[in-house]
Amino acid sequence: MIPTLFSVSYAGLWGQDSLDLPSFIQKSAELGFRAVELMGKRPHLSILGTSSEDVSTIRKTAEACGIEIATIAGYTNFTAGKESAEVPLVEMQVAYVAALSRLGRDLGARIVRIFTGYTTDEKACHADWTRCVSAVRECAEAAADYGVILGVQNHHDIGVSYKSYMEFLSDVDHPNCRAMFDPWSIALQGEDLYECAREMAPYMAQTTLADYIRLKRYAYMPGLVNYRQLEDMVRAVPLGDGFIDHQGFMAGLKEGGFDGYVAYEMCSPLRGGGSMANLDACAARSLKVLQELI
Repeated sequence: MIPTLFSVSYAGLWGQDSLDLPSFIQKSAELGFRAVELMGKRPHLSILGTSSEDVSTIRKTAEACGIEIATIAGYTNFTAGKESAEVPLVEMQVAYVAALSRLGRDLGARIVRIFTGYTTDEKACHADWTRCVSAVRECAEAAADYGVILGVQNHHDIGVSYKSYMEFLSDVDHPNCRAMFDPWSIALQGEDLYECAREMAPYMAQTTLADYIRLKRYAYMPGLVNYRQLEDMVRAVPLGDGFIDHQGFMAGLKEGGFDGYVAYEMCSPLRGGGSMANLDACAARSLKVLQELI
């Protein structure tokens, strides 16, 4: 397995300090990571703003640092915009994935990552599912044209539970579509991470790890002089400091035969804040845990 750092961690999206891609690649090497995943949107690898000169600079930087560019991370939501049926939003997103696949090929990446879609209305459950299956299959074809693997991450609502994720990929049924199965959403659902990982391992190209603590929330009810409990808030912490059973998850991956990329990401507000010093410290601590897990 190959420890990988995701550039979203240094993109500044949650008010944290940020780096451009060449600086991020250099940082990844300094921290000790062997590969990187590049965020496929501004301020990093935008299909609108990345020139051939930029591609050359990024690739040469990676080669000089001994860093593999493993994955380009796309951001899709195939159920978006249903209120504007005249706008071809699925077609636009497939074209976006094709453009990322071209950039991925030019950078020497092996994988382009996408999501499915968010739930719109329970009456549209089957229609949303079918729409996402069709779109992902089309994206798999587009990625294949550029010689890169399409990976589907279990993040958005459609297919987010373990069994429905397997069912979704079975419905897509495309040889260029692989799983990017992560423990985060599955842990929040209370599933057995070891068993899920062991079963998913043969179908996987990559997994992404992060860790979180649960913070209970309550709302005060003045008339009752009491509190009612709300859904927990979760907050990102370095690997090993949270509630996710990464040991069980990684043991399942090993037993199932997975030997791909294992990325670390800081993709939400982080304990300790967003300073460069805190980002670096969390990434370094998490890499040490990741190496022990591998």
